[in-house]
Amino acid sequence: MSAASASGLRNYAIVTAAYWGFTLTDGALRMLVLFTFFQLGYSPFTLAFLFLLYEAAGIGANFIGGWLAARFGITRMLMVGLSTQIFGFLLLSAVSPEWGSALLVVWVVVAQGVCGVAKDLTKTASKSAIKITEAQATGGGDGRLFKWVAWFTGSKNAMKGVGFFLGGLLLQLVGFRHSLWLMAGVLFLVLLGIVFSLPPMMGRAKASRSARELFAKSRGINLLAAARVVLFGARDVWFVVGVPVFLYASGWTFTMVGAFLALWTIGYGLVQAAAPSVVARSPDGLSREVPAARWWSLALAIVPVLIAIVLALAPPDPTVVLVVGLGVFGVAFAVNSSVHSYLVLAYAGSEKAAEDVGFYYAANAAGRFIGILASGFLYQLGGIYACLIGSALMLFVCWIVTLALPTRSGSRNNSRTASQPTS
Repeated sequence: MSAASASGLRNYAIVTAAYWGFTLTDGALRMLVLFTFFQLGYSPFTLAFLFLLYEAAGIGANFIGGWLAARFGITRMLMVGLSTQIFGFLLLSAVSPEWGSALLVVWVVVAQGVCGVAKDLTKTASKSAIKITEAQATGGGDGRLFKWVAWFTGSKNAMKGVGFFLGGLLLQLVGFRHSLWLMAGVLFLVLLGIVFSLPPMMGRAKASRSARELFAKSRGINLLAAARVVLFGARDVWFVVGVPVFLYASGWTFTMVGAFLALWTIGYGLVQAAAPSVVARSPDGLSREVPAARWWSLALAIVPVLIAIVLALAPPDPTVVLVVGLGVFGVAFAVNSSVHSYLVLAYAGSEKAAEDVGFYYAANAAGRFIGILASGFLYQLGGIYACLIGSALMLFVCWIVTLALPTRSGSRNNSRTASQPTS
């Protein structure tokens, strides 16, 4: 192995480990906020509102973060993202149940917004690093991109699942405030590791000089971004508020709900990591992968429809239907997400990969924002059944958009963008 290849592999491992640490605390944060304020008597719509700025801030953070990563380097953006998350945790730890309801909600929403910026700055920098480190490690020839993307995304989501369980456990063991302090300390150690182990200018490139240039993405990137909006909106419209509140209202404890969501997310991550062995590969990296994205989108759209039909038949234990259905949904969603995450890097140009990734994940954040807002509204309107119908409608739109995806990379992409098949 050459020195360049060894360096690329090392940097990939460091970025992945750092993002694991970040995702662990981010998953725990969601459970801490959701369960703490559900205990205080807030409605499902208000619970959804607590996460809105978290997602809305992520839209701008992804978009601008991609430009900043190209301008100042990926390592620096990782440091900024981790530092911002630590500040958000400390800000959130200052809340007190004795405050008035309006002040409490505003403070939490603002603190969540800070954490939303942190999450998406870190995500954009980390996922952009895959393109850089894979090219460095392989020299542009052996086509590991899909595998590296799948492993990074899958392992990250598995770690997020552990974070869900950790959040419920910490809330019961040490409480809301001390959990946040503990997580801030862990992230500070991760930050020190990044400072002393990654090249400070990694991934720096010539950034776009105008807003028009920044928005001028290839057709493939634009269509994937549109599909991403409804794909992740369809997940969060029932997963973020509807599922946890439904299970808790059905008699599950906080730890049980946290453990289930943890297991689901870990399994979802494992399926994502295995996606390259499920999806047929092509020499050009697109001609088989794009049709796979279309078929998996259609399969996913059918799942919430079937769950809603079974629930409408009034089964003896609706929670069993929901748990089993969510498992099937998770498998199909994981493959979809993994294929889409690969395709955005396959379509992206190498010189401005960070900007392309930032643009794409800004759409991802927009989808989560729409999903969370709709989740609280739909659950309050018609329970979990209404959330499932909303999810199905979004997924059928996603499928329609994928039908237009190009099977050849655009002119902005260099010749090695779509990686070769692996043996």
